[in-house]
Amino acid sequence: MSSSNPDNSFENLKLAAEQGSAQAQYDLARYYYYGKNVEQDLAEAVKWYRLAAEQGVVEAQYCLALCYEKGLGVEQNMEEADKWYRKAAEQGSIWAEKRFDGQEKTRNDEGLAKFIRKYAEKGHACAQDLLGVCYAKGDGVEQSYEEAMKWFRKAAEQGYADAQCNISWLYAKGYGVEQDYEEAMKWLRKAAEQGYADAQYNIGVFYEKGYGVEQDYEEAMKWYRKAAEQGNAIAQCYIGVLYKNGYGVEQDYEEAMKWYRKAAEQGYASAQGNLGLCYHYGYGVEQDYEEAVKWYRKAADQGFVLAQFKLGFLYSNGNGVEQDYEEAMKWFRKAAEQGDAGAQFNIGWLYEEGKGVEQDYEEAMKWYRKAAEQGNACAQFNIAWLYEKGNGVEQDYDAAIEWYRKAAEQGYSRAQNNLGILYETGNGVEQNYEVAMKWYLKAAEQGNLRAQCNIGVLYENGNGVEQEYEEAVKWYRKAAEQGNAGAQCNLGYLYETGKGVEQDYEEAAKWYRKAAQQGHAKGQFNLGECYKNGTGVDRDYEEAVKWYRLAADQGYEEAIKALEDLWWL
Repeated sequence: MSSSNPDNSFENLKLAAEQGSAQAQYDLARYYYYGKNVEQDLAEAVKWYRLAAEQGVVEAQYCLALCYEKGLGVEQNMEEADKWYRKAAEQGSIWAEKRFDGQEKTRNDEGLAKFIRKYAEKGHACAQDLLGVCYAKGDGVEQSYEEAMKWFRKAAEQGYADAQCNISWLYAKGYGVEQDYEEAMKWLRKAAEQGYADAQYNIGVFYEKGYGVEQDYEEAMKWYRKAAEQGNAIAQCYIGVLYKNGYGVEQDYEEAMKWYRKAAEQGYASAQGNLGLCYHYGYGVEQDYEEAVKWYRKAADQGFVLAQFKLGFLYSNGNGVEQDYEEAMKWFRKAAEQGDAGAQFNIGWLYEEGKGVEQDYEEAMKWYRKAAEQGNACAQFNIAWLYEKGNGVEQDYDAAIEWYRKAAEQGYSRAQNNLGILYETGNGVEQNYEVAMKWYLKAAEQGNLRAQCNIGVLYENGNGVEQEYEEAVKWYRKAAEQGNAGAQCNLGYLYETGKGVEQDYEEAAKWYRKAAQQGHAKGQFNLGECYKNGTGVDRDYEEAVKWYRLAADQGYEEAIKALEDLWWL
């Protein structure tokens, strides 16, 4: 009876390989190649592939040729690769023959389809499956899912797991057949029972997403593990995702990192991108922008759009790399060309601000529109802003309202606040304080400080609501305690006048100072008044002049007049 202990299984396999079993040598090579139950060691894999290949194991001959071709575990050597491809081809390996005879004909080459058909008609399961793929994708033949299904079934009936998976794919997508997740799962199970890792991880996907079965994260994890233990990088990455999100397992960022790393070190772009995210935001590891850049770059070089976007973001902010807007633009463009709305928005921002490119509002608007048409709320907001201010376009309040509304209806608080301002001021729309309040409240509930301050203004002035100073104080305080300078100044005024609170000059001066220190001109003027009159602070003309000047430098008329009045004293 064989042992269930994986360590014993490995030792038994190694013993058989050392005793000269060709199949054991090939199997052991695969253990080392994929890092299954042993640390990955490509050089050791090559050693065992060679021993099995020399005994005529065709799969080992093909794998050894591939190692020589790609330089995996051995120095790249095309002559040696050709030698082993020839040996495998002579034993009927159609993939080896394909590589050796014709040197990788393109998939669109009609001759390749004919070449595959020759073997498929002879009953070769691998060729039947490949011919099915040609029909499914229209490579070298007219696309036909029905014909693809015919050839997949021929291979599947011989127990060929790849074909069983492909039949599952057709049922899952509803290509050439009525969509049927249960039938798709049936074929996946046939392949999975043979230990086929791709089928195992796809069963995991079905359980994770609830395709044809009740959603079950624990069952998904079980199947992902089966595939991951065979070195399947996609399954390893999916396990990482489940640990990161706490689906079916207790959330564990460190465990997520472990699985992402396994897949990333095999070159799987999605895992490399996720590993970059972990380092970027400090999930399960100390935040490390340089390490994030390293992993993002690996994924980005493979065309992984999220990594391209994030790499652009880090260059734009100078995190982990020297700030470089031109490099940021390069990566944003790569992601934008794949339709990434966030990247399109950021290209627009770089053009609007003139970062890394010459400032160009029209170009900014072009890129904002691309992102906005995909529903990107930030882009919709910026389009509205450009219309409101007339930057790069003719000023158009109607258009501004239209775009603010699009973003506001998605819950974007800045757009909700700005839409409220236009209703309060009557710009581009009939003035309506009640509608303004509605939008301010939506933004304020999300913590938007300007909206909280604006609600306070409406209550203080009784616009759209009954005048209520205590309610004004409540809203001003919410924003003021979080650092909003306008709210700090307004709260100071209510303390100074005793509206909604007991009059308290010291408290008034305190809030004026907080606003003034943030550069708020009215707060600076009011603090100057406190020093001039000795309200809440000791009278001090020099200190009054200091704050008047700061406000006057911003063009605040009352401060300019106050300085003139002091001059004549």
